[in-house]
Amino acid sequence: MSQKKIFLICVAISTVSLLLHHGGHLNWTMEAFHLSCPGLRSHHVWSQKPKHTNVAFLKTHKTASSTMQNLLFRFAERNNVTVALPIQACSHQFCYPRTFTSHFVHPHTIPPNIITNHMRFNKLELQRLMPNNTIYITILREPGSMFESLFSYYNQYCQSFKRVPNGSLEAFLEEPWRYYRPDEKDSIYARNTVTFDLGGDKDRPAVDVAYAQAFLAEVERLYSLVMIAEYFDESLVLLRHLLSWDLDDILYVKLNMRTTSSKRSLTPGLSAKIRAWNSIDARLYDHFNASLWRQLTALGPACVAREVRLLRQAQERLMRSCFGRMPLQRSATQIKNKDLRPWKPSGNVDIVGYDLPGNLSRGFSGQAQELCVKLIMPEVQYTKVLLRSQSMRYRRSYQLRPPQQSRLPQQPIRTVLMRHPQGQRSQPRPAPPGPASGTGSNSTTKPAEGAQDQIPKLGPKSSQNEASETAE
Repeated sequence: MSQKKIFLICVAISTVSLLLHHGGHLNWTMEAFHLSCPGLRSHHVWSQKPKHTNVAFLKTHKTASSTMQNLLFRFAERNNVTVALPIQACSHQFCYPRTFTSHFVHPHTIPPNIITNHMRFNKLELQRLMPNNTIYITILREPGSMFESLFSYYNQYCQSFKRVPNGSLEAFLEEPWRYYRPDEKDSIYARNTVTFDLGGDKDRPAVDVAYAQAFLAEVERLYSLVMIAEYFDESLVLLRHLLSWDLDDILYVKLNMRTTSSKRSLTPGLSAKIRAWNSIDARLYDHFNASLWRQLTALGPACVAREVRLLRQAQERLMRSCFGRMPLQRSATQIKNKDLRPWKPSGNVDIVGYDLPGNLSRGFSGQAQELCVKLIMPEVQYTKVLLRSQSMRYRRSYQLRPPQQSRLPQQPIRTVLMRHPQGQRSQPRPAPPGPASGTGSNSTTKPAEGAQDQIPKLGPKSSQNEASETAE
């Protein structure tokens, strides 16, 4: 047999192997590639560009961030990278609302590649903790719907809301200073919550435009991508390109939703009052909503629409594979499996979670069944599962170290933020056994998640006219 024939046979075998191995991902990539989407030419299946695995996701409240966190947890497990997780004293958050410090990170999860649990942003501490090439990402939601969600979710939890007669959102917005106490620990949910999460001053007067503009500029400088909850799928397209990820890396199920009966629509007048009360949050959202659509337009409307469509098709296939059609939605109180029961702050708000079909285990490998379960696993439970598995890995690696190496002190972790000039950094201190938390389990916050089912036409969008399906 000639060398040419042998070569052709090898090529054929390799091609079939690729087709079998990559399956739907190859079809998805090649279809997008056929459209000559900008940027996709360097991301096709034969590209050797590695996935970016060092990511800091600043998890904001009621903004689809639990869905995003679940996506990052699953990515970390598939790619065998480490997620920074809170110490036990902080529960499943980094002792929020206390300002983040590396002391809140469990020592078995250091040094990390990914960080995503709730925190109040602290640039210097994250610089010390995360790798040099970490990409910083966060997510925002339209201030009106976000504040309505916060008011409903924390109505019996936040004192500023609890004081309002009959739990009336209208009454609160009519005279917010009558009920709002800036120094109360739970006041963070009652005004400019996103600003607080990002490390800003939630109580800076609305007339202080210079502060708001400077704060916005700092956020833009530090974060490589600011996602928008109302356009979750479109945001994921940008994320995929930014991190050189595959389609499988951005599949998700919406988590931590409120029931339809727990939601309320807002009049234009009420939305205007919410935006005035949360003026810095509103300024942030308007700026980054426009920024998102500029990035999507630069990528190409046809490219983005095609990727969004293919993403949703892949999710439908995954749901059929895992659950037959869709996982069974249930009120949290109806879910008997405690590993799948979402947390809820009070009896006045109903949170939806998922039950597994009774026949899930039939015809499934253990690994496939685990993937299906983790797709719908709530934040609190998944954080515990991930900490347990990472602690076991840490102990195994510790036992395998030579005796002299195990006695060496931990090497300092030198880090900087993306798109930020390097500056003077002090050496990190080793994490203590566990500081007392300012909030402990009382600050168990469950963020909103969501995405739209329709593909909007590309272009700068105003949030006032958008029909959002953001999960709660």
